[in-house]
Amino acid sequence: MSRQFAVDGRVFNDATDAFIIAEIGHNHQGKVDTCKEMFRAAKECGAHCVKLQKRDNKSLYTQAMYNQPYDNENSYGPTYGLHREALEFGQDEYKELQRYAKELGLIFFATVFDFKSADFLEALDVPAYKIASGDLKNIPLLQYVASFKKPLIVSTGGGSFDDVRRMYDAVLPIHSQLAILQCTAGYPPAFEELELNVIATFRKEFPEATIGFSSHDSGIAMAVAAYVLGARVIEKHFTLNRAMKGTDHAFSLEPVGLKKMVRDLQRLRLALGTGVKRTFPSEQKPLLKMGKKLVTARSLASGHVLTPADISIKSPGDGLPPYEISKLLGKTLNKPMIEDQEFSLDLVSDFVSGVNA
Repeated sequence: MSRQFAVDGRVFNDATDAFIIAEIGHNHQGKVDTCKEMFRAAKECGAHCVKLQKRDNKSLYTQAMYNQPYDNENSYGPTYGLHREALEFGQDEYKELQRYAKELGLIFFATVFDFKSADFLEALDVPAYKIASGDLKNIPLLQYVASFKKPLIVSTGGGSFDDVRRMYDAVLPIHSQLAILQCTAGYPPAFEELELNVIATFRKEFPEATIGFSSHDSGIAMAVAAYVLGARVIEKHFTLNRAMKGTDHAFSLEPVGLKKMVRDLQRLRLALGTGVKRTFPSEQKPLLKMGKKLVTARSLASGHVLTPADISIKSPGDGLPPYEISKLLGKTLNKPMIEDQEFSLDLVSDFVSGVNA
């Protein structure tokens, strides 16, 4: 079957551009106006989607983790829980951002980290869901979100092939719109840890899923390589400025980087072509200038039997091509020729009738 991924009325498959997700996460620093600015920038860069992260912090973390001290340059609160709460948007903010994304023509949804957050997002009727790498083994949450019958995107960082297979087998019977993203959960990972060839493995092993790439490296080239390997969902962390406060900014793309990545991915789809080797109009003039034809090396009399010494290969390429030289050697000229005159098959005796005797 032909795999495809449909999100909010837009369809992505092997013949289309990749679905580009600008992962904003909490790079908005808890500020709605900053988040809107990021939405505008992502739209201008050509992204299809902007994505946040939704957590119900008190039910998500153990009390020990929620209350642990969190005192560092990226902290927004004295404990980890208060830090997370400072970055979390509630219903009013989500509704405002949902409206704004619609005005911009952007798809808007979020990564869901827990059951309460899933219910929160479903009440807003978001068009899709993302599950982070940390929940690849969280089959109860995966099946619960799949039951909403919305497109589901799952990252696979830190997981084994068995983990991915378990997730696939759990989700597919519930809902078929599944995208599996090759991901390495380092922030950022080393390039030798990206394992882009896993994309091709996933395409073979999970034929009913769309395969993609969640890229935590700070460049744009790996996304292009991922598309060549078959990724049709590309997720990149996005920021307005890498120097902003927060742990994710340093490896996120700034607007200039996201814009270039989108441009290169669009060019790549066109450049990959059909797989059929052909000649294009743009090549005609250069090939005429660079190409070669068969001409006389010197003046020759009628009745002369042609030898390699009688034939030169010269530009431009508007005559008998060099691969035809065997059809001239040993043949007899039926007309005299001057130096640099183009050969044609009707100038030798065996081709007078147009048939090689």
